Amino acid sequence: MFHRITIIGFVGQPPQMRYTEDGTPVTNFSVATRQIVSKERVAGCPQGWKESLNGKNWELTTWFRVTCWRKLAEAANNFLEKGQQVFVEGELRGDAVDGNQNPRIWTGNDGEHRASYEVTARTVKFLGKREGNGGAPVGEPPPGGEDDDLLPF
Repeated sequence: MFHRITIIGFVGQPPQMRYTEDGTPVTNFSVATRQIVSKERVAGCPQGWKESLNGKNWELTTWFRVTCWRKLAEAANNFLEKGQQVFVEGELRGDAVDGNQNPRIWTGNDGEHRASYEVTARTVKFLGKREGNGGAPVGEPPPGGEDDDLLPF
């Protein structure tokens, strides 16, 4: 059983491509999504959230580990870059020990607990800057350049 998921976020690490024993390309990359709530709407910082850089909002970042196969893997490896905004549609995978799709949990170098969700991508599209530019499907060069101010990390 799988759960279909659609995410829009920012590529957190450059894609890493490898090949299975039979020569099938597989590419992995991470995507960070961000939820923002105005401090005017919420009095105190919700548990697990942090203050935004501008100090006006609370924000929560959620990480997804994305896996692409075959031609989609090759295109993602060739065109995705760290910091790029991306649309991913696919199947949510996780630790389903208790019948739920749970995130993968680990401890970061700073000793803090971290979690990410695993997604097997069916569709990946490059998205333009927040000002516009539309989107381009994987396999076409991404529109626009980098904008470090948009990174959630």
